[in-house]
Amino acid sequence: MHPELNDRARIVALMLPSVLMLGVFFLLPVVAMATFSFRAGSFGAERQVLSLDHYREFLANEAFLRLLGRTIFMALETSILCVILAYPVAYFLAFGAGERRFFLLTLILAPAWTSFLLRVLAWKLILGSGGLVSSALLSLGLISEPSPILLYSRSAVIVALVYSWIPFVALPIFAGLDRIDRSLFDAAADLGCPPWKTFLRVTLPLSLPGVGAGFFFVFIPTLGEWVTPALVGGVGGTMYGNIVQDQFVRALNWPMGSLMSLAMFLVMLALVLVLGRFRHLLPLEGM
Repeated sequence: MHPELNDRARIVALMLPSVLMLGVFFLLPVVAMATFSFRAGSFGAERQVLSLDHYREFLANEAFLRLLGRTIFMALETSILCVILAYPVAYFLAFGAGERRFFLLTLILAPAWTSFLLRVLAWKLILGSGGLVSSALLSLGLISEPSPILLYSRSAVIVALVYSWIPFVALPIFAGLDRIDRSLFDAAADLGCPPWKTFLRVTLPLSLPGVGAGFFFVFIPTLGEWVTPALVGGVGGTMYGNIVQDQFVRALNWPMGSLMSLAMFLVMLALVLVLGRFRHLLPLEGM
């Protein structure tokens, strides 16, 4: 057999299990969801009737569209904050921690080994009336009585999400920084490049793949988040995923829930494609 055909067959054999798993557990549910969005109802005879009424209702409902836009903005804000806060941590681990870097990285990832639900509930206690923040402000005389600080608000959702996702953002950024050839820094110094300019022209551009991976690690799941806003968001922190969950569980309107999920998926896919190309527009190489 020709060597190229042998290599191709080996690649296909290695990819086949992942492709099959992706098709069964991702593509088929998406197709089923898209098909169900055309049903007139969730149960009985209406389930067998095709209709576009849910599409008309969704497009005419400004509250749904506004909440989707608000959720996109919150996901972008959360992702950007995670990158900003995680980058210095990853930079220190890559260039300043020395032999302790993997130990420190393990400590950073350790909270992620606990339940996500427990971590969110911890923030609910911290921001609540008897929590750490309220007690500290009460002892400082800044408030006269215990009260929830930031709890049941949009800010509480973002704080809890940023805390939960920072380790997962620091990891790919650290991997990207750790792969940079250190001789490039020596070459830049020999050419008279100051440290800040070396960072902008060498370190930052070469770490962008890790930054992009970390950004999407947060952005994609946050766009469909509903657990965190349900626990610490209240009415002011409601996200699009909460309304989707209500359509399935409370309203039992599965066609509308499927349509809303499909709309969120398509918006997420479009944003990922746009943001994936955005880094090529950054004017770093001309600095």
